[in-house]
Amino acid sequence: MSIRSVLSAAILSSLAAPVLAEAPRVVTDIAPIQGLVARVMEGVAEPDVLVPPGSSPHGYSLRPSDARALSSADAVFWIGDALEPWLEDSISQLAGQASVTALLDAPGTKRLMFRQEAVFGAEDHEDGHDDHDHAAHEDHDHDHDHDAHADHDHDHADHDHGDHGHEDHEAHEDHDGHDHAAHEGHDHEGHDHADAGHHDHDHHGVDPHAWLSPENGKLWLALIAEELSRIDPDHAEIYQSNALAGQVEIDHVVQALAKQLQPGQGRFVVFHDAYQYFETSFGVRSLGAISLGDASDPSVARIAALRDAVAEAGISCAFSEPQFNAGLVQAVTEGMDVKALVIDPLGTKIAPGPNFYEELLQDVGAAYVACLTTE
Repeated sequence: MSIRSVLSAAILSSLAAPVLAEAPRVVTDIAPIQGLVARVMEGVAEPDVLVPPGSSPHGYSLRPSDARALSSADAVFWIGDALEPWLEDSISQLAGQASVTALLDAPGTKRLMFRQEAVFGAEDHEDGHDDHDHAAHEDHDHDHDHDAHADHDHDHADHDHGDHGHEDHEAHEDHDGHDHAAHEGHDHEGHDHADAGHHDHDHHGVDPHAWLSPENGKLWLALIAEELSRIDPDHAEIYQSNALAGQVEIDHVVQALAKQLQPGQGRFVVFHDAYQYFETSFGVRSLGAISLGDASDPSVARIAALRDAVAEAGISCAFSEPQFNAGLVQAVTEGMDVKALVIDPLGTKIAPGPNFYEELLQDVGAAYVACLTTE
């Protein structure tokens, strides 16, 4: 057989062979979101995660490998700038060609408002809801193109001096057309807010720890599958099937935890106000939080107020977190018969992968059960 015949046969063979669709390259911000995306992409590919275990999403410095991942991404799923304002510019500059979805802004997402007080009032779980009413986001373009968030007047340039400038989180109107110049003053790199010397400040707007709502987890599975199906239709059937299976798995976890967590229970304090979504879903409630929702350092007055409330209420336990200074928890509970427990909203010790989110809910729930069973 001639060389020309061999080449012709090889070409015909290659044309006849099925072309395997290349999986999209997907980047996520934190482990819980990586877990949700991994569940949807199971059997196709594994998404990358930017914030590594043990680091706080409230302040993190991107590594060169993170920048490379963003620059080659076909899709980015993240909570949004309410949690990670330091990431917004990087996504805009490095992942400009990618599909970007800010899950906190997604239609139907359950959202609760920030709580500023050290000791939570009885009305918090009733009046703190955004009632799925996105009036504060009414001008959003929700075509899964969350590159656009203009008119965010977040001046974080003074972040090292305790003025986070979150006053303008009250409203996110006119999010069409991201003007990232408003974020050029961000100096978040290398800063873990637990050590940044921040103090109490006005903290309005939506609480970004929305991944701890099982309802949001189920909704986001569907949204992730929808967006991945749009950009990668060859794997759409897998994405949709995986999302449905993941929703059923979440339901099973919720049903199991609901049998152990009785509504109205709650004699504990948390390190920072990251758990109201979980507590609202299961009807339990914490007395208060040592730090604000961004885990900034509490003032002496805040610690004193919470210490008085803890002594008066006779709480049974206090939750610290692996990412932050456990000494602050000790300062609130010193000299009291309060059990110290660790709770982790980011699932630092949970193996990444498609089972992550389910295990995270179980892990957080187990911490609450361990506390409440000491009453």
